[in-house]
Amino acid sequence: MAEQQEQAAADAMMTRIGQVAMLLHGGDREEARGRFLDLWTEIGEDGDALHRCTLAHYMADAQDDPSDELAWDLRALSAADTLTDGSTNGSTDARTDARLAEHQQSLAVRAFYPSLHLSLAVDYANLGRSEAARSHLRRARDTVGVLGDDAYGDGVRAGIGRLELRLDEEGPSGGAPEPAPEPAPGQTPGQGRGPGGETLGPPRQRP
Repeated sequence: MAEQQEQAAADAMMTRIGQVAMLLHGGDREEARGRFLDLWTEIGEDGDALHRCTLAHYMADAQDDPSDELAWDLRALSAADTLTDGSTNGSTDARTDARLAEHQQSLAVRAFYPSLHLSLAVDYANLGRSEAARSHLRRARDTVGVLGDDAYGDGVRAGIGRLELRLDEEGPSGGAPEPAPEPAPGQTPGQGRGPGGETLGPPRQRP
């Protein structure tokens, strides 16, 4: 019974994060930032890694300053690493796997990484840090094989391709960063619709 209550509380937090994500993609960025910060405080810096990864990813999308966006995307990546015990082999405990299956249509944690690294690559590119952008883009490309042949995987792969072209055009020294387009509605992290109707991928931004 205690475990079921704990599970219900965890599910409630995912739903609350998703609700704020819907507010964000509805255009109320300032309100969404405030609510995300409240939830982040409630979760805590050392709180549930799935919650932190999901919230930080969306919080990055709510930022106006590219440096702040980068900081939140780095938090999302750090939380994902915690979910996989610091590796990308997708090993998680049974309870986490059960939650991931419910909220993300059984998409393994390792499938977070292409989108997470692509988001970071876009962040660095927008800051004019081409070498860091290329490094994360390579990591996105290296991990993209875990994605399926579906709309989610196609979106991530297309984003990688667009950013590769952009960085090639800018050259090794980089160039003036292009403004990031408005984020498009998606789904909760992974493939399939979750409680908030948003996704960790395809990438929030179009490089």
